[in-house]
Amino acid sequence: MSAPAATMNVPLFCAASAGQGLDLPALLSEVVESQRYILGRHVQVFEEAFAAYLGVPHAIGVANGTDALEIAMRALKMGPGKRVLSVANSGFYASTAIRCLGAQPVYAEIDPNTLNLSPEALAKALAEQRIDAVVVTHLYGRLADMTLIAPMCREAGVALIEDCAQAHGARHAGRLAGAWGDVSCFSFYPTKNLGALGDGGALATRDAALAERLRALRQYGWGAKYEVAHEGGRNSRLDELQAAVLAAKLPLLDASNARRRAIAARYGAAFAHLPLQAPLADGEDYVAHLYVVRSARRDALRAHLASRGIASDVHYPVPDHRQPVLGSTQADVQLPLTELACAQVLTLPCFLGMTDEQVEHVIAAVLSFHDGMA
Repeated sequence: MSAPAATMNVPLFCAASAGQGLDLPALLSEVVESQRYILGRHVQVFEEAFAAYLGVPHAIGVANGTDALEIAMRALKMGPGKRVLSVANSGFYASTAIRCLGAQPVYAEIDPNTLNLSPEALAKALAEQRIDAVVVTHLYGRLADMTLIAPMCREAGVALIEDCAQAHGARHAGRLAGAWGDVSCFSFYPTKNLGALGDGGALATRDAALAERLRALRQYGWGAKYEVAHEGGRNSRLDELQAAVLAAKLPLLDASNARRRAIAARYGAAFAHLPLQAPLADGEDYVAHLYVVRSARRDALRAHLASRGIASDVHYPVPDHRQPVLGSTQADVQLPLTELACAQVLTLPCFLGMTDEQVEHVIAAVLSFHDGMA
């Protein structure tokens, strides 16, 4: 394989891809002409289409993914005195929502191969302590092992919240991320596999009563207009423009996921003989939201890529239980697999709109780094 020019620049994400394939001026004009910008027809159309795509009866648009997590926990009555389990390698997003509610975070170990919640660690936690809810994050686009996790939570009588912010369209046996738990949470930040032109989020559920609470909580806790019937309501609404964009992009999601997966597969084939751990890209349970490798020489590899004009990032360098904001409150928590992963993970470019030449340039740079180690 001949190496492309060393001067080629490869971003981690291309902002232009957020609007790829859309007639944005027409969408914008349609929303403006409707003179309805909040909770109008476009939000309703997207909510119905997204629910149908997921295979659940209810989808509720909100302002962003973190709001979705917090509203989901509020609707499930999480708060002071409640214990919510999550992993500690997923950017503190679930931890932010847990702490906003005054609940207690409980951290469980990850599976070192998938970097998702370990079913064995979950089983141990459920057997040894009281857990009121579980947040399972489908990290980097990889569906967690829901065939084990979902029934485990049901049998324990524990609420199951899916964080699907990085896994739009991931599925196992035809069942999509977002269709396994009591409630699921989505972010539509522009870099997501289904991304808006700004912030946006959604909740999804099969439970009609829970859906009613979620809808009320996203708008002040109203039962009827100006009548506050639910404690903990807030102003968190998906706007009409973002809903119009998302509704237009939703039919393209599976094809764009296939393109991401194809890039990941090319990486995996090229890196198979290298001393780094690359994600498997051989099934629909992985949608390559982020292409994350593990390297014992991460910082050196990252510097090498930068010298070749290739952007990279670390998702995420500080595990939740070691974040400075927590002080010493989690000092006794030991998660060696999580901590090792956070010290080794490195995200390579993998995005819709990435050219074959850019893919080859990244491959050549990674290979040249390891050739230099020989």
